[in-house]
Amino acid sequence: MVPSTGRLTEEPRGSASDTAGVVVFGCCAAWALITSAGRDARPEGMLLALLAVAAGYAFGRIGGALLPVAVPAAAALAGAFAALAAPGSLPGAVVMVPPGHGGAEAAQLALAAGSACCAAWAARRTGTRTVLRLAAAGTAVAALLLGSPVGCAVIVVVLLCSAAVAPARRRAPVLAGCALAAALVAGGTLATAGGALPEGLSATVEGRLTEHRVLLWRDALGLAAERPVLGVGPDGFGALSETVRNTPGSDGKPHSAPLQLASEQGLPGVALLGAAFCWTLVALGRSPRSTPVVLTAGASLTVLAALAGVGNALSFPQVTVAAGLLAGVATSRPLTYGTAPGPAAAAAPDGALPAVHREGDGMPAEGAPGS
Repeated sequence: MVPSTGRLTEEPRGSASDTAGVVVFGCCAAWALITSAGRDARPEGMLLALLAVAAGYAFGRIGGALLPVAVPAAAALAGAFAALAAPGSLPGAVVMVPPGHGGAEAAQLALAAGSACCAAWAARRTGTRTVLRLAAAGTAVAALLLGSPVGCAVIVVVLLCSAAVAPARRRAPVLAGCALAAALVAGGTLATAGGALPEGLSATVEGRLTEHRVLLWRDALGLAAERPVLGVGPDGFGALSETVRNTPGSDGKPHSAPLQLASEQGLPGVALLGAAFCWTLVALGRSPRSTPVVLTAGASLTVLAALAGVGNALSFPQVTVAAGLLAGVATSRPLTYGTAPGPAAAAAPDGALPAVHREGDGMPAEGAPGS
């Protein structure tokens, strides 16, 4: 019930996770500058990607607090339209082998589906939820009809994950599973590049990924082995990769975010990428939003991490902005109509939200870590 005062207040939350995020992303930017010092390197791409994530995250935090349904719904619509209706207009898209555009399109569709599902969980009316979920399912069908089976598959995965987390009450096990899934994809990429997979499995994987991409991965792994600390410098892979030199029209990227960072910024760069993803999961675990919203966002971002492990999805600014926006919406601090926090609120358990706040699923938002 809304208190009679009708004042708009923000739920009290600690700022430890926000501070940690600033530190992690600040270190990412600083390390990009350090590894480019005194070299013919271009850290602008890395810095712009970090700026895109930060901008999307800030907008998501604000929009998610003010309009928890409208903002993610609009983001889902914009992402689906950009991926399906105007694929040729995506900045940075290169039509070549292997095409980077396909990975960016699939990543946008995964994030759009996640945004739609988060909006559905935040909606109070059953009809609104149904419309949003049907829209996401319709996007999967459209992706399949327009020749993007991977895009269709990732949307289905996000929808299934969103439905599966409905009865979940504890976040930590699911978010730990997300971290494990991302680590397995990164480990599989490394094993493929290093030739550590069994012969039969290796042939199958190379057939699915194309030999060209595997050769790019091996070049990246070789450069990382030669310079494990500082790498060859941001945006330096293309100039030193033999596969890139032998491929006319190549975009100069290894089509794997972990291997690109390993080759260009050394092992510390990979560690910072992992730290950024882990921080996102921790921030989701501490979010005051309802558990279905949090876990749906976590699943969508894990799908993005998997796509980034085997492609160059993170090289596209529209993908990084959408990822930041989804994370911001899912970690936003809801604004409610009520009194400012007083003694009663101070007496509540650490991380608990006042009873006045309700997500659209009809349950109190679960803000305590591990809830």
